[in-house]
Amino acid sequence: MTAKKLFTREEFEELRLASARNMAADRGLQEKALKVLVEADHHLWIHQTTWFGEPVLNLPQDMFALQEIVFRTRPKYVIEVGVAWGGSLLFLSTLLQALGGEKVIGIDLYMPDDLKRRLGSHGGISEKIELINGSSLAETTLERLRSIIGDCKDVLVILDSYHTHDHVMSELNCYSRFVGPGSYLVCCDTIIEDIPKQDRSREWGPGNNPKTAVRQFLQENSGFEVDYALENKLLFSCNPSGYLVCKAAEQGRP
Repeated sequence: MTAKKLFTREEFEELRLASARNMAADRGLQEKALKVLVEADHHLWIHQTTWFGEPVLNLPQDMFALQEIVFRTRPKYVIEVGVAWGGSLLFLSTLLQALGGEKVIGIDLYMPDDLKRRLGSHGGISEKIELINGSSLAETTLERLRSIIGDCKDVLVILDSYHTHDHVMSELNCYSRFVGPGSYLVCCDTIIEDIPKQDRSREWGPGNNPKTAVRQFLQENSGFEVDYALENKLLFSCNPSGYLVCKAAEQGRP
């Protein structure tokens, strides 16, 4: 009987990366995955994920991608622009509680009292959460943000608020200044560019969305690049081309 060859950890990592590259290059598979995502969106697929009972409004693959970023980079602060039901704030604060980190800062115009109560009901995990009720681009919001993080550049920023090109472009230019070398700026819902316009009363759609803003931002900011190695492994993602890593020291200055 022939003994089964066991991979070393390094060999297994090489196999994983090569397989992810091949999966990303398989156009037929990618088209099928996009078709599934589009059809499942009619059934609110991305609304089905929860964390500690609160809706996350994101795919599990993207949440695992965020987990990998947090594990590798160990940010002291996470800024999430767009709070919604708060599930992702709880997810991120759970990671900081386990791995170390100061605060997860949630920014949103709409923050009802019942949401604040639910987010505050999880002991030490809730203590990691700081809420800022206001416009993401208002100077009062930015001043409050600076008062919390100071000059720290170990910051993960997640942009998931109003999805028009102009608004996302303004947020990218503003919040990229908080991100230091090796840290990430994640722009959510770039998938809007790749799917048919949804039958919802929203301003954004193909040609006017987070991905079009990311394209312009990368043309104008050489200090950031897409982390394709991370994206390659996801297959299903709401954020294609949206996982941006800061690569140059001149970026990330508020």
